[in-house]
Amino acid sequence: MVFKEKTLSEEMIYKGKIINLKKQKVTVKSGTSYREIIEHSGGAVLAAITDDKKMVMIRQFRKPAEKVMFEVPAGKIDPGEDPLVTAGRELKEETGYTAKEVKYLTSFYTSVGYSQEVLHLYLCTGLTPGETDFDENEAIDMELWDIEELYQMVMRGELDDAKTIIAIQFAHELVK
Repeated sequence: MVFKEKTLSEEMIYKGKIINLKKQKVTVKSGTSYREIIEHSGGAVLAAITDDKKMVMIRQFRKPAEKVMFEVPAGKIDPGEDPLVTAGRELKEETGYTAKEVKYLTSFYTSVGYSQEVLHLYLCTGLTPGETDFDENEAIDMELWDIEELYQMVMRGELDDAKTIIAIQFAHELVK
């Protein structure tokens, strides 16, 4: 049987705009230990597919990776916001598209070893192009890609963003 840890005490180490970091003292099988946990409001991830079966992709510089990342559109859930609302807002902001249909696919933890962040994946179809509305600190390039080509890139290990890999795999199965 798996041992379930109990929290004995908790201390907020850092409180930020995007994340909080807390330290917990917990029970473990051999006594007590400490866990450092990132609190994050989560996000919406978009598998946005055009009528001609192209997947909407973006490129943007990501400081933690120190490089331009090739990824699906996604964004942080605002406090109290429904992830479905986030999905529509982020699609418009980052790509200019609006979707006639936004369908929930799945949710997943980003890195359960230290983070509470959960991402919610949506399939966006019936896309209508429009103007982007980037956040003031965003610089994003949008591209349209063939889903099969993206899937082959995943299978060759050419993509390194987990949410993007998951979104492409779902899109590849659902859009045939």
